[in-house]
Amino acid sequence: MAGEKKGLQLLDFWVSPFGQRCRIALSEKGLPYEYLEQDLGNKSELLLRSNPVHKKIPVLLHDGRPVCESLIIVQYIDEAFPGKDGKPALLPADPYARAQARFWADYVDKKLYDCGTRLWKLKGEAQQQARKEMLEILRTLDGALGDGKFFGGEAFGFADVAIAPFTAWFLTYERHGEFSVEEECPRLVAWAKRCGERESVAKNLTPPEKVYEFICGMKKRFGIE
Repeated sequence: MAGEKKGLQLLDFWVSPFGQRCRIALSEKGLPYEYLEQDLGNKSELLLRSNPVHKKIPVLLHDGRPVCESLIIVQYIDEAFPGKDGKPALLPADPYARAQARFWADYVDKKLYDCGTRLWKLKGEAQQQARKEMLEILRTLDGALGDGKFFGGEAFGFADVAIAPFTAWFLTYERHGEFSVEEECPRLVAWAKRCGERESVAKNLTPPEKVYEFICGMKKRFGIE
């Protein structure tokens, strides 16, 4: 991609939890970047050229070279900018701890988003099944966190970056699933509040009510009552 703009650019969509991961990681590293909001109903030539396989956001452009898929982007940011201005690594140095962090990030990708989508899209028995699965997922995360301050222990790290954006979706899950995350998973909610106190998270997460309004708009668009 000769001739592309130098530096960091992020192709993203405002409410995407996957894009928010990348924004949090960039903020944690103290990296300046250009945010390029994308119209997913009319995908730009830049997006299609940068991610020709999946044609999805987020995409990080580093000196014009694209990096795709949010977890890969977060790892790239961590590896490409080690120790910038004394900022700690997001992935731990210990191989086992690194594997655990990647496991929980992968778990969320495979389980949480899809289940949440089914929770607001479906009705009747199918929705009740999604509700049951959602509670199992949240309880599993609550158990994995345990009494730790963060998923990696005392330090905010890779797994926290991967999971934190979904805390903005808790309200939507609660209203469609008719349950309370705090009642079911108090440690997870306390962790979410700790994450929200970090500048990197606070400035990049969509307010929960805005997420809920977005989903209500999606339901109207799909004709879901």
